[in-house]
Order: sequence, then C-alpha cells, then structure tokens
Amino acid sequence: MSLKSDQTGGVLRLTLDRPEKSNAFDDQVIFDLTEAFLRAAAEPSVRVVVLAASGKYFSAGGDLSWMQRMASYSDAENLADAKVLARLMQAIDLCPKPVLARVQGSAFAGAVGLLACCDIVVAVPSAQFAITEVRLGLIPAVISPYVVRAIGIRQARRWCLTAERFSAEQARTLGLVHEIAEESQLDTVLQSQIDALLLAAPSSLAEAKSLLALVDQPLSEPVIEETAHRIARQRASAEGREGVAAFLEKRTPAWRSEP
Repeated sequence: MSLKSDQTGGVLRLTLDRPEKSNAFDDQVIFDLTEAFLRAAAEPSVRVVVLAASGKYFSAGGDLSWMQRMASYSDAENLADAKVLARLMQAIDLCPKPVLARVQGSAFAGAVGLLACCDIVVAVPSAQFAITEVRLGLIPAVISPYVVRAIGIRQARRWCLTAERFSAEQARTLGLVHEIAEESQLDTVLQSQIDALLLAAPSSLAEAKSLLALVDQPLSEPVIEETAHRIARQRASAEGREGVAAFLEKRTPAWRSEP
C-alpha cells in the first residue's frame, strides 16, 4: 500500500507511504488519496484530516517515471490523467473537514500543491520547498491556482519561474506554512491545532470553510479544465519529454548550458 489510513476518534490520518520513492505520487497514489478524501468528506465520524508522510521526505511531487509514461500516451489519455491529478487537488481543497499537513521533510513540485490545498500546514525547520516543474520542461499547471491563492501572484512569479528552493521560514513568510516546530515537537504542535479544531461544532467548521471559499471567489471549472489541458500538452512536448528523460538518466537537459 502506498497510502496508509488510520482513524483515532474523529481524527483521520492519511500517510503517504512510499519512502523508497521519496513519497512521490503516481497514478495509484493519486487515485487512493482522492478516494480517501472523498470518503472523509462524506464520513460523519471524521472531524479532522491529517495528511502526513513516512520516511525522510514529505513528498518529491510527481513520480517522474509515471510522468514519462504519461507523455507517451495519446492526447486523450494524457489529458484524462492530468484531470485526475486536478481532481485530487480539488478534493483536498473542497473537503468540508479541516485538513492539516504534517511536513516532516522537504516538499517539491506537486507536493507544494498538496500543501497549498490544506487548511493548516506545520513543518520542521529543516524542510525545504520548491516548485521545480520548469526545470523539467514542465509547468506547475494543476497546482498553480492553489499556490497563487496561498502565496500570492507576485511571489508565485518568482518561485514558479526560478524553481529555487526555499526554507521553512521563507515558506511561513510566504503563507504556505503556518507553524514551524522542531521534529521532537512536531506532533505536539500539530495536536494543539487539532485540539482547537475539535472544540468547534463540525457543521460550523464545514460552513466556515464554505463561506471562506465563497468570499475568496473559488476556482471555476473552466480554470481547472484549462490547467489539466496545459500540463497534458507540456508533458507530451519535446521539452517535457527531454526534461523528464534527462532527470531519470542523470544528465543535463538539452536546453541547459553548464556554468
């Protein structure tokens, strides 16, 4: 299993469990995680969802072997796959239960999108973050609406275009991370947030999330559809194929000149 699910009381813990792959997500992980969030949304006994990960990293983002495979699919198959990832982000974002992320290690690429969809993010000081897609000849398409909403368009322009790494402290300043805690205190800080949420009426939390989405002018279906089309095209492009292949083959992509 690439995803562990455990519920204690009203708290459902979903744990990415591919440490040998740095918890990168492929089509199976995306399917399992989407289904888990949809079930959590409909399950009255679930009051809070915690998204966590096992091993050293929170998540390296999309599994490049999976993305390379998708690039060779037909246009229709590639688009359908991109839409599945888009629906995962939407399932997390629209979950009526509060969603907390426990970031015990670094989060890159699509994993930054996962965090941007969560309500509360707690990370260790050593965690690093990066929106790396352009270095692979790709674009952060389906995560972009959530990232822009989390950190603002001005900051998104920098971090999405340079693909630089930024620290947990920078992530907090940007608004991606809410709390920073030493690893020994990570669960204590996370539990304090859970305790605060459990003091609230479940229906009030759901209504509050719905209200905040309303006043923030939520994402539209056309935007979500367009993001899926754009990443599908980019993955199948010459640059997309070259970037992913170069990464897997541990070589410099064709467009990059070494200093």
